[in-house]
Amino acid sequence: MPTQVVAVANQKGGVGKTTTTVNVGACLAATGRRVLLVDLDSQANATSGLGVEKAEGGSVYRPLLGEGTLLERIKPTAFQDLSIIPSEVDLCGIEVELARTDDYLTRLRNALAPVRESGRFDVILLDCPPALGILTLNSYAAADWLVIPLQCEYYALEGIATVTRIVNQVRDGGINPKLEILGVVMTMFDARTKLANSVVGEVRDHFGPKVFDTVIPRTTRLAEAPSFGKPIIHYDKYSAGAAAYEVLADEFAKRLQI
Repeated sequence: MPTQVVAVANQKGGVGKTTTTVNVGACLAATGRRVLLVDLDSQANATSGLGVEKAEGGSVYRPLLGEGTLLERIKPTAFQDLSIIPSEVDLCGIEVELARTDDYLTRLRNALAPVRESGRFDVILLDCPPALGILTLNSYAAADWLVIPLQCEYYALEGIATVTRIVNQVRDGGINPKLEILGVVMTMFDARTKLANSVVGEVRDHFGPKVFDTVIPRTTRLAEAPSFGKPIIHYDKYSAGAAAYEVLADEFAKRLQI
């Protein structure tokens, strides 16, 4: 089975994008799938959330500019079958640098090609920045699939309309004709509020089976786990958050057929 690349993206910040990337990746790895997480966000939350140190020159920055390879930058984590290409503060400047290059939208796809071809991983997860900049567009160009985390709140549908419009432009413009939406993940769900239930209902009406069955609850334990450098299944295996992400990872695996 060829390596599949999944971009986890939403230009709106604070929707549980990194939490979803880290925890789905950890749950897939815990079931024996070989996972590489690529942290493309200069805030490096996925990097610290897996207990990995940020190191100057260790990110995608230089390979995207043609210096060195991504294979050289893969680091193991403390968790079996889960590797990472960490982020660093320098990624803040990558947008300006890339804008000056030729083929600036396909740099990531080209840099990832040797990683795909190495056969070392079943799935590569791209944790995108919370913006629709060049790096996020590079992710769309490099990915087979897109996963969109959506917070259960009023403004959720506005953000998703923008994402789907960009996906269509990337596909129809020939940048990546095979890009498909793998699914929409509803996050930070509070069953006590009418609003959360209403938003989930609206999103399901709009996207139908594209919405994952699993809804991620808003929990204190999920919020605490990154500060300990651990995914939720390794921080509190029996919590509601861990259970939700284990079921979501199972849905992921079935849709990806891995």
